[in-house]
Amino acid sequence: MNEWRAIIDKLISNPCVVVWIPFNESWGQFNTVGIAQWTKAYDPSRLVNPASGGNFYAVGDILDVHNYPDPQLTLYEGSRVCVLGEYGGLGLAVEGHLWETGRNWGYVQYKTSDEVTDAYNELAEKLKKLIKPGFSAAIYTQTTDVEIEVNGIMTYDRKVVKPDAERIRKVNREICEILGDSEAK
Repeated sequence: MNEWRAIIDKLISNPCVVVWIPFNESWGQFNTVGIAQWTKAYDPSRLVNPASGGNFYAVGDILDVHNYPDPQLTLYEGSRVCVLGEYGGLGLAVEGHLWETGRNWGYVQYKTSDEVTDAYNELAEKLKKLIKPGFSAAIYTQTTDVEIEVNGIMTYDRKVVKPDAERIRKVNREICEILGDSEAK
């Protein structure tokens, strides 16, 4: 709790922090209800996601599930925002841009940029269908490769965008338009 309070104290004045998430998945998760309630009381100006993809308790502002590779609505709760905190993990190892050669991992492995782009767009089409039943947000894993994980949109060194950026921008905008239309209704 001392560390958690120190994290919040350090970041509380940063306007880009919109959600506090004390636990990722169930790693080290303990007293989730108490910690989520304490967090909301300590900073009532922000949303609280008690455990991104972790053990679920009826506390906080967000219900967050993780599902790889496909986005799926596996849990739903009408009293909180439902999000897909992690999905995707489309792996493409780009020679010359790896953290470590020969030891690379992705939830699903592809050989070309076109294959990754097609797979990303297929997942996006599935996301579109989850908006009406109740998903409010989805986070693709991950923006960049991280050490031996080659699931990123960009390589570890941030020098190569692996899928076709224009194609994924287009499908992401379509998702945003659907979300905008659902908010207007």
